[in-house]
Amino acid sequence: MEETARKYELRDLDRIFNASSVAIVGASTNPEKLGYEILNNLINMGYEGPIYPINPKADEVLGLKAYPSLSDVGKPIDVIAVIVPGKFAPGVIEEAGRLGVKGAVVISGGFREIGNDDLEAAMVSAARAGGVGIIGPNCQGINYPANKLCISWPLIKCQGGLALISQSGTIAAALGDRAEKEDIGISGLVALGNRCDIDESDLINFFGADPSTEVIAVYIEGVKDGDKFMDVGRRVAKDKPVLVLKGGRTERGRQAAESHTKSIAGRGEIFDAALRKIGFEKVESIDELYDCSKVLAVEKKRPGRRVQVITSSGGSGIVAVDVLEELGLDVAPLSDSGRARLKEVLPSHCVVGNPLDLTGDTPAERYTEAVLALAEEEPGIDLYLLIFGDPIPRAMENCLEMKEAVDKPIIACYIGGGEVEEVEFKKMNGARIPTFPTPERVARAARSVLTG
Repeated sequence: MEETARKYELRDLDRIFNASSVAIVGASTNPEKLGYEILNNLINMGYEGPIYPINPKADEVLGLKAYPSLSDVGKPIDVIAVIVPGKFAPGVIEEAGRLGVKGAVVISGGFREIGNDDLEAAMVSAARAGGVGIIGPNCQGINYPANKLCISWPLIKCQGGLALISQSGTIAAALGDRAEKEDIGISGLVALGNRCDIDESDLINFFGADPSTEVIAVYIEGVKDGDKFMDVGRRVAKDKPVLVLKGGRTERGRQAAESHTKSIAGRGEIFDAALRKIGFEKVESIDELYDCSKVLAVEKKRPGRRVQVITSSGGSGIVAVDVLEELGLDVAPLSDSGRARLKEVLPSHCVVGNPLDLTGDTPAERYTEAVLALAEEEPGIDLYLLIFGDPIPRAMENCLEMKEAVDKPIIACYIGGGEVEEVEFKKMNGARIPTFPTPERVARAARSVLTG
């Protein structure tokens, strides 16, 4: 654990994420510079408040009037992005404090991560004196679609229920980009960087209360304040799932984490015990962090262990069953009445069981017929795992029909479907049917929603 951190109240962070005006300190006219890209993303996000580019050498940046300094704006500024060489950051924060700025997203590097502890301390001191909350430094910024506020990259516009908090900007961006491309969307994204001020506990607390957030995904290398983390965690975990991937579990990994953002990574087994105590869920990979969060963004956790696999690909169904069994889920055989009912509604060449193999000639409608029949005869099924293993059009429409008729989670894998798969994959995720590219990933994601 690191030094005791200041505790931010929800209203403090609300003033940042719901900022009414933004200044970009270091806005650039050069498309190859971050000061250009971040300003461009904020504009293209559709941010509705005034935007003030700060550049002493330009009259205009991206069609907006530019100002030599924050003081020259002459109007209230809620949040600033700082994209200037690190040595200038303390002065910028001091000026911001005098002007009543509430928050600063410090993209700039060159602080504690390279040994410049005194420079970072001077910036924090200026922030404390002026009442400015800092996210960063050495970070990839923030994105909050509810306020159309993107002070980051890449540009992610699709709004959903997944909040991403990460010490690694690249991991945050990669997961956000996946959510954008799959039409899952995000409720927020924050790259923590050095966490000189606002930390992971503050943000978990904020997104725990955020009405647009359904699940919180966290990548972390070390906790800044253990007591604060435990206190926030206990409260948030009662209402929302929080999934955590910890970097630095091994000795070499801990050494790498401590040199990344100067985190104190801590022993993995102690951290794991803390997660269990407060009710957070530990995951083992970036894919698992995303996949489980993706399901929990659209499905509530529920008691149960029994999964019914329905597939057009016998091999993919077998792989899914293997993973489900290894995870301790119940891939139970069907009852005699369930088997009989399926044989009434399905062609004779379908292989009736669990997995239920509809075979490669199946249309999407056959999945619906199977699920509706099973819902009548097998009320003990807790989750339906569907594998579309061929080019099967209308998968999304039929999954929606199933969801309307059956009050059980329905998640899917789409594999081997070529161009049809590409279309259906995005449509299904956009329709809140969590869909995955392999049977292993969909099976692991199934475990996240069942608590039995």
